[in-house]
Order: sequence, then structure tokens, then C-alpha cells
Amino acid sequence: MRFANECRLTEGTKMENMSFWEEMLARVSGPMKLRLFMQPLMAMLFAFRDGRKDAQAGRLPYLFSMINHPEHRRELLRSGWKSVGKVFIIASLLDVVYQYKVAHSIRLIEGLVVAALLALIPYLLVRGPVNRLMSRGGNVKPTSQQ
Repeated sequence: MRFANECRLTEGTKMENMSFWEEMLARVSGPMKLRLFMQPLMAMLFAFRDGRKDAQAGRLPYLFSMINHPEHRRELLRSGWKSVGKVFIIASLLDVVYQYKVAHSIRLIEGLVVAALLALIPYLLVRGPVNRLMSRGGNVKPTSQQ
């Protein structure tokens, strides 16, 4: 596999000749790279807000609850999607624009993978720890009720 600095897209580079991971790395140095910073930041801000609300309500951390309490999974997914869904959709649309601009083609699966990396993963990784940190600051006792 090539390193990120070797995967830069230039005028003559064709994305269709690149592997999936080479294309992922090429996004870092290609056009529209500001979104690679802004979209995870937005997802983390929503996760911070929701983690704080979870702590105030005395709920267990988000990902822990989703894995260990299947009876609450549907409402947890709904509340998470309500927060991060717009960021995910924007990430998907911007990646489609990126693909069309650079490769002159659209790869939907690739766009969904990029959107998940930019929106869903940061949200999942931040919401639970924020809940834990906020819960330890006060006298909030976690409950399994969501």
C-alpha cells in the first residue's frame, strides 16, 4: 500500500485506477479537505451535548447501553440518529460531490463509508465518555432506564 503522500491526486491521476484504501488516503490531500475536519467536529459537538444530557438524566453511556440493553436499542438509535443524522447526510452528499469532481463518477458504498468515518464513529466515541466524565463531576447515579 502506498503512503498518504504518494496517494495525492493530481490533474493526471485517475481515481478508477486506485484501490479503495488509496482513494481514502487521497481524500486527505485532495480538494474539499476542510470537511475532513469540520464534519467530525460537528458530530463530536452533538455527541458532547447528548452525553451531557445523558449524564444529567442519569443514563448509562450510549454505546454501552446500546450493546448491553437491547430492549432500549431502538430508542437509542433513534435519538442518536436525530442528532448525527444530518451530519451523516451532509458528509455523504459532500463525498458524492468530491467523487464527481475528482473521478467524474459516483461510488455510493465509498461515500457511505466516508460518511460513517466522518460522522458516526466520532459521535459513538465521544458521547459515552462525556456522559461518564459529567456523571463523575456530580452526584448523578447511572440507571439502565433510557
